[in-house]
Amino acid sequence: MKKEWQILQPDIHLVEKLCTILNCHPAVASILINRNIFSSEDVSNFFNTSLNQLSPPFSIKDMDVAVDRILKAMARKEKILIFGDYDVDGITATTLLLEFLHSVDADVSYYIPHRIAEGFGLKIDHISDVAMPNGIHLIITVDCGSDSHDAVKAASDAGIDVIITDHHMISDTMPPAVALINPKRNDCPSGFHDLSGVGVAFYLLICLRKKLRDTNFWQDRPEPNLKNYCDLVALGTLADMVPLTRENRILIKAGMNIIRSSHRPGLNALIEVCKINKHAIDSDDIVFQLAPKLNSAGRIDHASTAVELLRAKDIKAARTIAHSLNRLNQNRRNIENKILTEVNDHLKNNPHLLRKNTLVLVHQDWHLGILGIVASRLTKKYFRPVVLITTADGIGKGSARSIPEVNLYEGLSACSENIENFGGHPMAAGLKIKTENIDPFKNHFENIVSHMAKPVDFIPKIAIDYKLDFVNISDKLIDELESLKPFGIANHEPLFMTKKVNIVSSKRVGNHHRQMVLEQKIGKSGKTFNAIQFNVDTRIPLKDNFDQMAYRLRWNRWNGRKNAQIVIEET
Repeated sequence: MKKEWQILQPDIHLVEKLCTILNCHPAVASILINRNIFSSEDVSNFFNTSLNQLSPPFSIKDMDVAVDRILKAMARKEKILIFGDYDVDGITATTLLLEFLHSVDADVSYYIPHRIAEGFGLKIDHISDVAMPNGIHLIITVDCGSDSHDAVKAASDAGIDVIITDHHMISDTMPPAVALINPKRNDCPSGFHDLSGVGVAFYLLICLRKKLRDTNFWQDRPEPNLKNYCDLVALGTLADMVPLTRENRILIKAGMNIIRSSHRPGLNALIEVCKINKHAIDSDDIVFQLAPKLNSAGRIDHASTAVELLRAKDIKAARTIAHSLNRLNQNRRNIENKILTEVNDHLKNNPHLLRKNTLVLVHQDWHLGILGIVASRLTKKYFRPVVLITTADGIGKGSARSIPEVNLYEGLSACSENIENFGGHPMAAGLKIKTENIDPFKNHFENIVSHMAKPVDFIPKIAIDYKLDFVNISDKLIDELESLKPFGIANHEPLFMTKKVNIVSSKRVGNHHRQMVLEQKIGKSGKTFNAIQFNVDTRIPLKDNFDQMAYRLRWNRWNGRKNAQIVIEET
């Protein structure tokens, strides 16, 4: 698909000013301004990532009520159940609360539903079949619960209190919980709407520890350092693809340092399985290697396996679980590729489907736990909202993914008459639908999205941060780029463009990657760099040069050495 290249052009006077303040390369100043970071306060907040700089979490609506209820449960020795989601955000949030509450001698257990058999969120059956038989007095949800109206009412009727901690979109009508901690509430003044589920849970612990301190709880026992839990926060936050804004950036940077020190046997074992250098681990390693393996448990088996890995105290036991997750992930990839092949074959035989602004596909044999990943890949390939649905017994369950220009949550909301229920974010959602409503939904969703977006919105765009000639690439520049990490949503890895690049040599690496030596000559002089291009058809012969090239610029670390490397994104 043809993409539109957009070269960002920040104000030259702001660039010069920022270069003077930071003594940095103009490219770095331009990148910061492209991310709306240009005032002295913005710059200070971006680079000062101490946990001491976190905004106080007490402004989150219902936080005080939730803390008081947990303290009451601890004092009464009541049974507490942590109810989590089955993705990495939910898994890490569950582990986080479980470990802290165990450390203060609370009577606490956890439950995560099976993705296929039970679906997302707290349901009435969980009250009658899990909470009541086990004598639970208090349920604390993590990364879910904002739309569990019936289940919360059932719990209340049974004399069980519910505290909801969540970050998903929430309607004006809220479940009758004792406390509903969700920064996306319309009446929440905190401004923490970018927090992940585990981020919200972490803020609950900050407030709970503070209240325990105020009651002299720690006078005869060591007060836990919450920084040591930031490895879990970094894992869940990066995996959930939330914006890496102020609080998230602080938490992730602290968490990455904890991960590199590797005090958690489960993470050590998973890092070993992934063959990652733990001392140089970065956000890409988490997003593309650790998170998929943790997610694979909930996708095709049960998420409790991932929780037990993160909780493991013995490295030998942790390695056994880590290898099990690695096998599950390979199985997940095989299923994913099979579904993707079926979809691509179907589209090849039905090309008219790609003339629409949406892609809604249905199959009775697709694995529900894998549909979100496939939908993401199809959205990236065809650049339009994608909904994949698998059906059984008259009910369809599916996953949806979108493009930046189309708010998926709003689009599905407009189609609520066709859907049994749904939940999620502007870019990702899950839904349940009766099979007889699927065709009406297809038409309705297409009409809604077509009115929400303009034709130009369905053309993928490449935002170039800076035009850079090879002669201006230096070790200092790459070091400065590293200071901008962690990269992710709202702070993507910088993308550069260079024109008229010669290919000095190239070779295939594996089946789908190409390694090259590139040179750009300006006048009689030239400069060469090693480059790599991932996921390309290596059977297509290369030309002698690239007219223009969009790329990332990184250090390639290997055997204690580091060399500049270009990672080609587009040509």
